[in-house]
Amino acid sequence: MVKKKVMLPADEVDLATVKYQCEIIEAPHLTGFWLKLFVQVVETSIIGPLIISHLKKENKMVEMLKNTVIPEAPMFKPEFPPQEPETEVIPLEEDGKPEERVELALKCLPEYDPAKSWTSDSSDPFRYWSIRDYAYAYRSKLTTPSIVAERFISAIDEFKNKKPPTPLLISYDPGNIRKQAAASTRRFEEGNPLSILDGIFMAIKDDIDCCPYPSNGGTTFFHEIRLVEEDAASVAKLRCCGVILVGKANMHELGLGTTGNNPNYGTTRNPHAPERYTGGSSSGPAAIVAAGLCSAALGTDGGGSVRIPSSLCGVVGLKSTYGRTSMIGSICDSGTVEIIGPLTTTVEDAILVYSAILGSSAADRIALKPSIPQVPILSSHKSSNFLGSLKLGKYTEWFNDVFSTDITEKCEDVINRLNETHGCKTVEIVIPELHEMRNAHIVSIGSESVCGLNPDFEDGKRTKFTDDTRINLALFRSFTASDYVAAQCLRRRIMLYLTDIFKKVDFIITPTTGMTAPVIPPAALKSGETDLQVAGNLMRFVTLANLLGLPAISVPVGYDKQGLPIGLQLIGRPWCEASILRLAAAVEELCSTTKKKPLQYYDMLKGN
Repeated sequence: MVKKKVMLPADEVDLATVKYQCEIIEAPHLTGFWLKLFVQVVETSIIGPLIISHLKKENKMVEMLKNTVIPEAPMFKPEFPPQEPETEVIPLEEDGKPEERVELALKCLPEYDPAKSWTSDSSDPFRYWSIRDYAYAYRSKLTTPSIVAERFISAIDEFKNKKPPTPLLISYDPGNIRKQAAASTRRFEEGNPLSILDGIFMAIKDDIDCCPYPSNGGTTFFHEIRLVEEDAASVAKLRCCGVILVGKANMHELGLGTTGNNPNYGTTRNPHAPERYTGGSSSGPAAIVAAGLCSAALGTDGGGSVRIPSSLCGVVGLKSTYGRTSMIGSICDSGTVEIIGPLTTTVEDAILVYSAILGSSAADRIALKPSIPQVPILSSHKSSNFLGSLKLGKYTEWFNDVFSTDITEKCEDVINRLNETHGCKTVEIVIPELHEMRNAHIVSIGSESVCGLNPDFEDGKRTKFTDDTRINLALFRSFTASDYVAAQCLRRRIMLYLTDIFKKVDFIITPTTGMTAPVIPPAALKSGETDLQVAGNLMRFVTLANLLGLPAISVPVGYDKQGLPIGLQLIGRPWCEASILRLAAAVEELCSTTKKKPLQYYDMLKGN
């Protein structure tokens, strides 16, 4: 007889008794022949379910989802308590023109000094060109969008012709890029750019609609079953601002992986170390930004898919509050954990792109009741005063659960400098039931993914998916309706814990990932791979924000002993994007002297 476990209500749990459990995932690492064999076996009608059941039991999923009484009611979408108003911010009108929002956000930034960007002193540390650098170059006639377009097209062709292929873009049209660049160039010649984003090159992840390209989600066949007739809501807003949309960026198939591996089109390489993964699933967006080819890109984040590759590639990745940006026009538009967010080279660029794309859908405005979106006033001296009052929540045992101590040492150093420089205060916190949280997330995102893919799966298209996608779908298809409801009960329970924590602290601060960029196994380039231990290391700190819909950002803070980028994650209160962007800007400033030029880097402004 199965013994039932009965949980105490969340408000009765004694945090002093909570013991952190290091995450150990029991699952094989497979590539090549053994991966293909495992797929064949796991999809059989008799042996397959037995294997999946065994894996779920080994990882305590059955105990949690079927043999536990959870007293909290289910929460099928994030429900947020009222928040204190943010200070030193400017509100943005959701229904206003995106170019007007961007111009308002621009006024919040510190004054632009061309001398700092255009100095020829070779002793200065490496820095990426920012959006304002491009705008200055265009307005000063140092270059034109058309000239940059030719450099971009040449660089993309170089990536395409590498052996093995390492495509950054799955779909792109040089003629379309030239046409957009010519129109932008004319606007600058006439003195009428649409916004600060006019002439800025941006890539769009392959699961977000962007005309005239198909949205394949990294598959080879989605264009056959899902036609793209107009831009996604977020992409349409960027187009209104004059952004040059360069095409559809590579990704882990359907977003169901954390490395960025894609045997369909070739696996995108990390610009800092081409033998290593970028992280995923927004692999192409992160690499194209890190390599200097685009100032920004759009990705989707349902389980860290913006923040993981941002961390591994040394760029900024913003996940806004669930529902803050419309998901209309994306493949994953009906889930409860996903957002569309920017990957950029700097925090100020994240502010500008975020300001352009924000705006909740009509349905989310009714269900979620979002507060008015805001951006921080970074140009005011009061911004520094605000930092001095901040309390940073740190769960030390979780914080230290990483593959390499280089990560914790670097992140710890940044926290200490925040405290010393700005007067922030670190507060020790405890987050109970993180193992249960991870289970709730995987059941939520997995069940919601399967719901959308089942018709195609049953229609004979199963074999068109990559092997690692098929393994993930075999696991996801084993989840029952009662598993899903149990996961939503856990979602409410964890939300209660976090609501209480945010009464004591302003942010939760963690490393973004539990490891730096992993090496790409040669066999995985052709057939893919499944490695849930690596997935666990990469996802350890990011899924909390997805399950609960909280805003979070990854900011690059340095490198490990191998020269691989490390990211620091800030998790904030719901709807408080302005606050995390302000703190992220302070973190970025503290780490500005440590930036290194990636091995694969292209200077789009100067052409060298």
